Order: sequence, then structure tokens, then C-alpha cells
Amino acid sequence: MADEAKAKGNAAFSSGDFNTAVKHFTEAINLSPSNHVLYSNRSAAYASLHQYDSALSDAKKTVDLKPDWSKGYSRLGAAHLGLHQYEDAVSAYKKGLEIDPNNEALKSGLADAQSAATASASRARAAPPPNLFGDAFQGPEMWAKLTADPTTRVFLQQPDFVKAMQEIQRNPSKLNEHLQDQRVMQALGVLLNVKFKAGGGDDMEVPEADSPPAPSKPAKQESKKPDPVPEPEPEPMEITEEKEKKEKKEKALKEKETGNDAYKKKDFETAIQHYTKAMEIDDEDISYITNRAAVYLEMGKYGDCIKDCEKAVERGRELRADYKMIAKALTRKGTALVKMAKCSKDYEPAIETFQKALTEHRNPDTLKKLNDAEKGKKELEQQEYFDPKIADEEREKGNECFKQQKYPEAVKHYTESLRRNPKDPKAYSNRAACYTKLGALPEGLKDAEKCIELDPTFSKGYTRKGAVQFFMKEYDKALETYQEGLKHDPNNQELLDGVRRCVEQINRASRGDFSPEELKERQAKAMQDPEIQNILSDPVMRQVLVDFQENPKAAQEHTKNPMVMNKIQKLVTAGIVQLR
Repeated sequence: MADEAKAKGNAAFSSGDFNTAVKHFTEAINLSPSNHVLYSNRSAAYASLHQYDSALSDAKKTVDLKPDWSKGYSRLGAAHLGLHQYEDAVSAYKKGLEIDPNNEALKSGLADAQSAATASASRARAAPPPNLFGDAFQGPEMWAKLTADPTTRVFLQQPDFVKAMQEIQRNPSKLNEHLQDQRVMQALGVLLNVKFKAGGGDDMEVPEADSPPAPSKPAKQESKKPDPVPEPEPEPMEITEEKEKKEKKEKALKEKETGNDAYKKKDFETAIQHYTKAMEIDDEDISYITNRAAVYLEMGKYGDCIKDCEKAVERGRELRADYKMIAKALTRKGTALVKMAKCSKDYEPAIETFQKALTEHRNPDTLKKLNDAEKGKKELEQQEYFDPKIADEEREKGNECFKQQKYPEAVKHYTESLRRNPKDPKAYSNRAACYTKLGALPEGLKDAEKCIELDPTFSKGYTRKGAVQFFMKEYDKALETYQEGLKHDPNNQELLDGVRRCVEQINRASRGDFSPEELKERQAKAMQDPEIQNILSDPVMRQVLVDFQENPKAAQEHTKNPMVMNKIQKLVTAGIVQLR
């Protein structure tokens, strides 16, 4: 939006429509009030309208926003010159030359200001004889008028004409040497607001009210170098700015490439020097900042890395940079924060930073870093909370509640015990028993399995798991669990009782000794079991089931296969198949 308004302002300026240019530049400033180039361009437009107070105000704003930009001082000098504040103009141009000593526009402006100051001092000492044409060639107004006129604007593209006008501007007495040049005569007419006939200089009309005679400059003035881009000629103004910007970007990119080469070679100090130089040359590309941050990260200078990342984000917001670049800077900051983390709370700002990065751009690498940070925080929290002594105390409190049949309270104590010592199989076993009493069978099964995982020889884990599976009516699975426990503790009475109960239920299923409602419930539940589904979808087993119904001889052969009979037994236990 601001760029569009700026482009319209530039077009109006180039065509000499300075009022419209001011309007569009103002619109652009409202959309982007921190853009120094917009204030600079509007200052030039005001100067072309001879509204030097407004031009001075915009020039000052330009310098405030961008003190290291030489163009701002050029605008400031031109505004002071238009207000006849010659010493201030000289000071402004000199400041600009301190930043950019080779700037021709500043050199030319300084020469104009110094000449005007000298002429003003001379007029104060003694009034010179009047000169009809002297003031017409003074200051930047001459170039603005020539640019605004369609005829003379074409002449400005011709180097010999520009050179002739520069000579006349430095020394108005040189006019006589160029009177035969019709382009000069045409320019003189534009500057004096008169019309010349084609014949020559004697037939001209001078409006009495519009163009009073103006005193001439002293013949001897301080010389200045030719200015190929007169100030504030509109088209050269824009071309110069774009050219300067392009040259700066090219220089900055070369520095970045050199920095990249040094980074690959692990020459971090050299890489930092080149990235820093690139940042100084071009402050409108945050990649130089993020690259330097990457170097600091590799060097272990995490504080410097974080500062650069924050600077990149802030500058990126101002420039409305690509959201991917903002996300990259935030991710790098988060990485540095993780490196600095010493306790679980130190992970919180890193996690928050990664989350912000993901809102800018959902990058898989950032998401992985976020997950790792959350995992790291959790692990540290567990380490910080770890206390086996308190864990044992909480487990005993849970046991007391369990004896009093206060199962929810018991669960709370067992949970706290596990937070204090997550490697205690007894706490998992006891909590599994509580969940079983409360009917929370999936949670009980999970705790029992964790108990067995932590200590495969702990028989209580198998009794807890078998009990849960038995209540879930998964008798064949419960039988397997009890049998596995007996391998570690063959004389355990709880395990032996569990085996007996399971066998009874399996035999009952084999006989079909279920009510229709029980059978229907068992079959529905069995059909949700992935193992049962796989058996029924197996073409070989389907044929086996058909043979059991229609081909007794083939069925006899199948009974000799242990794997087939094991699957048949599972189907019988599940209530899917009944043997008669």
C-alpha cells in the first residue's frame, strides 16, 4: 500500500505535478510513518513548490529517522538554502559529506550554499548593479523549473546542455557565450517566465508583475564540480536512490557470502566480522543478523545469539519481512535458551519462543525442537522432584487408604509416590489394584504392564494384570499372564488360583454353557479384538472352520496342527466357536 502511494508520488513528481506528489507522499507516510525515504521525497516536492518551511520540516524528520543517510542532509541543505539560511545550509551539506564524502549532489549543494553565502555577504557590504538574469540561475529551483517544463525536461537528458547550464549557474556572465544555443534561450524563458519568439533574444515579452529584475551574483564565485544529477531533479533523484540501494545490497551480499565461507571453515571470528559489515551496509535484510546469531550459537555465546535474534525479529517486523525469516530468528533464539537451561523452569521461555515461531511458520524442525524442549523440561522436573524416601511414605499412606477401602484417596497417594520415584514397581502394582477396584480396567492394565516392565520377576505384577484381564473376560489372555508369572514364581498361590479360574471359564465356553445374552455379549466383544479379527480373516482358518462343520476327516488332520488348534481354542474361549 505505502509502496503503491510512493510510486504514484514519484510519477507525479517526475511530471512536474508537485501538489499531487505531495498528496501521494503524504498518503504513503500515513501508511508507513517510519519510512525516511517518503519524508525525503515529500521534502523535495515541497521545495519544488517553494514551500521551504514544509520542506525543512520533512528534511529534519528524514535526518531524525535515518541519521546516517546522506540524502537526508542533502534535503536539509536544500530547504535551508531556499529559506536563505545559508550558514545552516552549509552545515547540513558538510554533515552529509562526512557520511558520504564522494556524493556529488552534496558537493554541488555545498558549493551553491557557499556561493550564496558569499553573495549575500557581498550584497550586505555594497549593493551591486542590477542583473536581469543572475538570480534566475541560483539554487536548486533552477533545476526544478527546468524539470517541470516539458520542453526543457528533454534537454536535461543532453550532457552538453546540462554542462552549459551549470557553467551559467556558477557564473551568470557566461550567459553571453551561450545565447546562440536555442536550448539555453528556451531555458532562460522558462526560468524568467517569459516567451521568446523564434527569431532570437530581442523579441521577448516580459510581464511587468511576474518577473521583476533581480540582482546578479558576483562574477567570481567559488567553483563547484559538475553535478550529473542536479538536486532536486525528480527522475535522477529516484534513479540515484535505487542505484545506491542496489549497490549497497550487492556489497552486503558479498560480505555475507564471505561470512558464509568463513562459517563453513569454522572461522567464526572472521564470519562475525563480515556479517557485521553486511549489517552496517544494508539494514533492510535481517538474514545478516540471523547468520551472525548462528555463529554466536556455535561459539556458545548464547546471550549474544539471543540479542541478535531479538534484533532480527524487531527489525523484521518493521520491514514486514517474510514470516519464515521471523520464524527462523525465533527458532534460533529458542535453541539458545534451551542450551542455557539449567532447571525445568529455564525451559519455559524456550518453549514459549518455539510456540511463537510455529505461529509464524509451522516448520517441522521447529516442531521437533519444541517437542524436545517439552520432553527435556519434563525429565528435569522428574529429576528435581525425585525423592525415594518421600515416595515410600506416600506409598504407605496409599496402603492405609486401600485397607480402609478409600480407593480414590489411595490412587492420589500412589500417584504422588510415583512422581517422587517413577521406577518403583510396587507403587504401580498397588495403583493397578486400586484401579481394578474402581472399575477403571484400562488404567489398571496399563499400570500392571508398567510394573512387569520395571521388574519382570515381581509376581504381583502378573496377578494384577491377570485379574484385570479376567474381569475384562479375556480369559485366554489372563491364562497366558498367570502362566507367565508362574515361570518366575511356580508356587505362588494367587497365580495358581488365577489359572484355575481361567480354565473353568474356558471350559465353560467350550461347552457353550452361556446364556444367550452372555454369548452375544462375548461375541460382540471378541469381534473387537484385533487377534480374533485376524484369525477370522485368514483364508486358511476359514477353510479349517468349514472342514470342522462339513468334513470330519479333514478336521481330524487339522487337530494335529498345534498352531491351528491354538487359534481354534481362542475362538472357542471368545465364544465365536462352540465344540460339541
